[in-house]
Amino acid sequence: MAKYLVIVESPAKVKTIKKFLGKNYEVLASNGHVRDLPKSQLGINIEDNYEPKYITIRGKGDILAKLRKEAKKADKIYLATDPDREGEAISWHLSQALKLEGKQVARISFNEITKNAVKNSLKNPRQINMDLVDAQQARRVLDRMVGYGISPLLWAKVKRGLSAGRVQSVALRIVCDREEEINAFIPEEYWTLEAQLLPEGEKKPVTAKLYGKGKDKLAISTKEEMERVLAEMEGGQFQVLEVKKGERTKKAPLPFTTSTLQQEASKALNFPISKTMRIAQQLYEGVEVKGQGTIGLITYLRTDSVRISEEADEAARAFILENYGSEYLSAGEGTKRGNAKIQDAHEAIRPTDINRIPSELKESLSRDQFRLYQLIWKRFAASRMANAVYETTTVTIGLGDYRFHVSASKVSFEGFMSAYTEADEEKEQTPVLAHTLDTDTKLSLVKFEPKQHFTQPPAHYTEASLVKALEELGIGRPSTYSPTITTIIARRYITKENKNLYITEIGEVVNSIMKESFPTIVDEHFTANLESLLDGVAEGQVNWKTVVSNFYPDLEKAVEAAEKDLEKVTIEDEVTDEICDVCGRNMVIKYGPHGKFLACPGFPECRNTKPYYEKIGVACPKCGKDIVIKKTRKGRKYYGCIDNPECDFMSWGRPVSEKCPRCGNYMIAKGNKLACADEQCGYVAEQAAQK
Repeated sequence: MAKYLVIVESPAKVKTIKKFLGKNYEVLASNGHVRDLPKSQLGINIEDNYEPKYITIRGKGDILAKLRKEAKKADKIYLATDPDREGEAISWHLSQALKLEGKQVARISFNEITKNAVKNSLKNPRQINMDLVDAQQARRVLDRMVGYGISPLLWAKVKRGLSAGRVQSVALRIVCDREEEINAFIPEEYWTLEAQLLPEGEKKPVTAKLYGKGKDKLAISTKEEMERVLAEMEGGQFQVLEVKKGERTKKAPLPFTTSTLQQEASKALNFPISKTMRIAQQLYEGVEVKGQGTIGLITYLRTDSVRISEEADEAARAFILENYGSEYLSAGEGTKRGNAKIQDAHEAIRPTDINRIPSELKESLSRDQFRLYQLIWKRFAASRMANAVYETTTVTIGLGDYRFHVSASKVSFEGFMSAYTEADEEKEQTPVLAHTLDTDTKLSLVKFEPKQHFTQPPAHYTEASLVKALEELGIGRPSTYSPTITTIIARRYITKENKNLYITEIGEVVNSIMKESFPTIVDEHFTANLESLLDGVAEGQVNWKTVVSNFYPDLEKAVEAAEKDLEKVTIEDEVTDEICDVCGRNMVIKYGPHGKFLACPGFPECRNTKPYYEKIGVACPKCGKDIVIKKTRKGRKYYGCIDNPECDFMSWGRPVSEKCPRCGNYMIAKGNKLACADEQCGYVAEQAAQK
């Protein structure tokens, strides 16, 4: 009997796949990558047309020895690594490391770990796709060039252990740019007016919002303007001018891609990106289901396609027809607007079998596995269902020339919403009109409710919104979002507080060096263009070494120029007036994982350290002592009094010495302007006078 060897990446898959195949099949795992570039050197032979020098990854010798032994016994070897570029590259590396020349070797891939998918892949073996391998090689070589070219400069200028990366440096810049936008933002005052109106014979008033005057929308900016408007309205009679009824549909959602799953799991389940990917990997590789053994519950989790196989689509439609009824079926297949960046002919993320409803699997899954599976299942079911329909009512009410609106809507057909509602939708309260209003309805005023508001700065990035930004800009691919964000958090370039991402002192320093010395690397358009070139390599249209050879010379020049600039800067520890309590030397400023700190220059004999507080040359508005730059426990910067805890002054914005001429409060720097720290005051001035 012929013997076959199937090599997968993860040991978790071995158990799942083994039960689908006969006794003449041996299934083993490579435990991910087996070869990589060496850590101790660049590992790319620049003179030899950028040829990479691959070595066996430390600790993989025993695994390779076992695989070689089994490969010798096998009549045919199937390389069944993940169905993406990285998986293709791992298959190629395995074929090289195991010296499989002369053996019968085939590449198989499956989008889900089910009996049918695995059996079908064995019936349709193919050659390793070298275009996909080369796209992955190009990405790895480019990343290595950036990391190994720039990181030593950061070590010299700031501290050891820092790193630059082709994608991570752009992600860092995006967060930094948003932080600068927020810091420079000056709130603008505006007012809204609501009228509580009681229809004749009713006990509950309706809320009408002021829209405009005549046909024009009305903007009210100050309290004085609002008072003028209210004075003009005094004694007027409200009248229903028009009642408009309509219908709007809400489209069924598309099934999940990697990016949309990460975003929705963050919003709905409060999962960090890395946790979403870890749990999705478990659901894909296989979970022990009571009475059924190990089962792969979802399709492959790294994808930017929303395509669904015909079989899965038919199964979903049959399920919806049986459980919901024909009116809940969508008219056609939900497809995505054209996206040139879709990586491969993958499917969207979906359950491997829609008939495995979440409630039936609850006992077999951990709480987090269940919640994520349920989210994926509901989203997929909803994607095959009809649109939701809302009945809308808009009432226009006149008061002289002024126009008020009452808008309401109610669901007339739930459609897909009977299976799934997005996290954002759940938070939205749809107003419902409690009364039937028509042009004969008489209205009396209960009260006016004028409200003061201030425009809000752009929101801080969260992990989910950063993934969305990276995807929209065409930076990175499904497999890179999670490691990119994980890296910049692990390096302490950014910190996470209540979901929001904030830049740290170290992050600011690294970003400013990258922008100054390597503007191209941190340019989002350049990075997105490079991703398109890598897609071109994967499609067989571009030679991967052409991409690398066009990139490297410019990087080399930039590194050489930055090295020369660094030579001009003598990187010595900055000496301060602070005296070491232990040995009496003047302490120096050093960089640590959290930013600057004071250290004794007598190290290692004297190991005394202290926190370093940088004075900004402004007196505390509360007690008159120095204001210094401080950091929260997680590394977010703020301004506080040096005499803390005796004085509790703190400000997120940078205070200046000028006082507000309108209210006497302290002012803060906002880009090239100064603004009163009290939003209610709202005073703003040019910053020419700032020290």
